[in-house]
Amino acid sequence: MYYNIFHTKQKYQLFVIILFTLFTLKCYKKPNVNPVNQNIKFLLEKGMTYWEQRTDSITLDKGKHFIKLAQENRPNDFLLKILLAKINYTDALFFEKSLKIRSQLFWQSSQLCQNAVLSHKDFILLYNNNPTDDYSQMIDLLSEAPKSVLPGLFWWAINLGRYLNDKPVLERLKYRELLEVLMHRIISLEPNFYYSGPYRFFGSLYTRIPGIELSQAKTYFDLAIQANPEYLGNLVHMAEYYHQKSGNREMFNKTLEIVLNTNINLYPELMAENFLYQKRARNLLRKEASLFE
Repeated sequence: MYYNIFHTKQKYQLFVIILFTLFTLKCYKKPNVNPVNQNIKFLLEKGMTYWEQRTDSITLDKGKHFIKLAQENRPNDFLLKILLAKINYTDALFFEKSLKIRSQLFWQSSQLCQNAVLSHKDFILLYNNNPTDDYSQMIDLLSEAPKSVLPGLFWWAINLGRYLNDKPVLERLKYRELLEVLMHRIISLEPNFYYSGPYRFFGSLYTRIPGIELSQAKTYFDLAIQANPEYLGNLVHMAEYYHQKSGNREMFNKTLEIVLNTNINLYPELMAENFLYQKRARNLLRKEASLFE
């Protein structure tokens, strides 16, 4: 009798469990997964994987392909615009052979960053408080740009500066004020941004603007190298711009040899970029004779 009661109780409990399980399965709904967001996540993951391995043009092109597709799906994403501009800059500086295509990449990237800054919600808020169509007043607004747009300011100026390198002096002078305002704003917010990027930029710029003492360029390059000696771009830019401009072939050669003899494994986070700057250093040394004719 006790066995029958116990056995009946067990069957009842099992029946309740089965009913509960069936009810739960019926009520369960799959999470609402947006296929577009899933696709963008995939594109970003693939793009970043290739970008972090950017030691050759094929890998960089693959990274650019995926990041560009992601950016096209998120056209208003500030950071994606900046990343794409940074990838284009890397492509133009280290891989592209055609002067015309290099120039186009630098210009397009500068415009992409300009758009990213001017359409950023924090800059729009600043603009709405001081609406203007006047160029000089817009320059004043950029001198007060919020820190949230700092990466956009930097890659806007970097790409525009490179674009202007091969342009006539008058065109370089036309953009001088804008470039100085963008970079001075970064210095006021974060002078060490991108491994002393603003100092490295001014060191380069002031070798290309007439009427400026060349010693000013050296001062900025010295600041960049003292603050971030691990970033080989600081040394390569100093050799390429300052030592070449000053006609100091010995220091040009010595600086680039230091770059080539640096163990890039010491700074894993900079390995890909330092590898590319070592490659640029070798290319500059190959052209040394023609650069100092």
